[in-house]
Amino acid sequence: MTSPPNPLVLRLRPATRLLAVLCGVWLLGYSLLVCVDIVARRYFGISLQGTDEIGGYTLAVLAAFGFAHALAERRHTRIELALAAMPRPLRALVNLLAAAAIAAFAVFAALRGRAVLGDSLFFMSVSNSPLQVPLWIPQGAWMAGLVTFAVVSVLQALHAALLALRGRAAQLNAWYGPPTIAEEIAAETGGALADQNGTGASR
Repeated sequence: MTSPPNPLVLRLRPATRLLAVLCGVWLLGYSLLVCVDIVARRYFGISLQGTDEIGGYTLAVLAAFGFAHALAERRHTRIELALAAMPRPLRALVNLLAAAAIAAFAVFAALRGRAVLGDSLFFMSVSNSPLQVPLWIPQGAWMAGLVTFAVVSVLQALHAALLALRGRAAQLNAWYGPPTIAEEIAAETGGALADQNGTGASR
């Protein structure tokens, strides 16, 4: 018997998925830029300045936004060696502590990101490269990703705490514990099974 979907995740998913898609478009654009740079170097002896620098900004920003999407989809790695053997109340406590720890880390990262961005704005810092990029631009996008991650993680931690206070350990474990093998298989094969069902229905 599968548990009902997490209502908080259902509300957060459209935003995190949209941001993930936009990050994918950004990555596709950067990939095309790299291809153009390779062709220009190979056949025309021209080098596009700053491709590596833009790649560093891309990695930082996409990772920051990816944290939030992965958290909403329960895709962060969890060590569950002894978790399955724990009784339900203890497992719920461990999952609650995990959600709180992620939220604390995300808030800390956002605060430190804010400090870095503030210094760059105060000193009007630019990159030490031919592009001379004002650092507040990539750092602002990076900071937005960290804030998104912090908001999602704090909301999930508060929701997990509310479930714990209401004595709903089963739902807490189902929604904020690591996905089960059955859930991972369903996530991987769901699209294929849906296609097969649709094809079978059309015959």
